[in-house]
Amino acid sequence: MRWRDWGLALLMLGALTPLARAQSSADRGEPYVPRLGDIMDGIQIRHIKLWYAGKAGNWDLAGFELHQLKTSLVEAALLYSGIPVTSVTTLSAPLQSVDDAIVAKDAKRFEKAYGELTAGCNSCHATMQRSFIAIRPPIDQPFGDQAFAPGKKE
Repeated sequence: MRWRDWGLALLMLGALTPLARAQSSADRGEPYVPRLGDIMDGIQIRHIKLWYAGKAGNWDLAGFELHQLKTSLVEAALLYSGIPVTSVTTLSAPLQSVDDAIVAKDAKRFEKAYGELTAGCNSCHATMQRSFIAIRPPIDQPFGDQAFAPGKKE
């Protein structure tokens, strides 16, 4: 197996872990609270998919991924009080810039805004003493089963 295949297999396995944890918590009558790392893994996947959708000009998919990413960020902030509010609010301007670029269907603005969002993610990681988690635009397409180009309108 190639490294990429192993990585994909691990990603899929990691996606099942929260489901198993949720079931065991529910069995004990406890509310399920996802681990911060699990939420961040989801955010990272959305960040990657947002990039590919924007680069392909699939603005509907980019808008969807951005919405999912925002929702996950809010979830992390609400569930984990140790995340400084300023870290979350600092991302509002880059998130809005990405949204504006998507609405305008402007690839150049999208790329610039995505870079600002990525820098904001890294800034938050540094604030949390997690600067070893460095995010960048993806260089290899890990989602081989998803077409990012917009489909034909019916």
